Amino acid sequence: MLRINDVIFSLDILQKKFRCNLSACNGNCCRYGDSGAPLNAAEVKIIADVYPEIKHLLRHEGIDAIETQGTSVRDFENDSVTPLVGNEECAYALIENGIHLCGIEKAFEAGIIDFIKPVSCHLFPARVKYYSNFTAVNYQELPICATARKNGKAGNMYLYEFLKEPLIRAFGRELYNELCIAAVEMRKNKTLLRRFAE
Repeated sequence: MLRINDVIFSLDILQKKFRCNLSACNGNCCRYGDSGAPLNAAEVKIIADVYPEIKHLLRHEGIDAIETQGTSVRDFENDSVTPLVGNEECAYALIENGIHLCGIEKAFEAGIIDFIKPVSCHLFPARVKYYSNFTAVNYQELPICATARKNGKAGNMYLYEFLKEPLIRAFGRELYNELCIAAVEMRKNKTLLRRFAE
């Protein structure tokens, strides 16, 4: 693990290679999961406020789920999450050319709202857990992301590089820069150890 200030990162964030390939995975992160996308308290309010502005972009099934369950719900761990359609896909998901996309992000890109999407979605496949005196950031390795792992290896892109924008959004540019320095130093040290072992 690596600790920077009050944030503890799993070494997988620095060492694993990853790059999304929507045309291969079809946006399955919006489709499969134990519950909806985790939301913090501020996001619960934001999504409730912007829902009337984005409603026209959403699918009928999504609108039905939201208006039946609410713009956010509590999951089995009593955490706030987005509602689901049929206990499977996020109610805010759109399907375009067979690919699941975020309706909230679509509204953001169209300039309708200034909220891009829940930070938990932006950071996926990293998962953030908040504790009383620190925050833990872990990598969740899922079968649905197999093509992203292959894509990351082919393009030599590390997970922390792929997640640059959301990591800066969540923790700030200064912390992200420190994370990059730590990742490079770890790779240098690993190379040195390998040389000494030869």
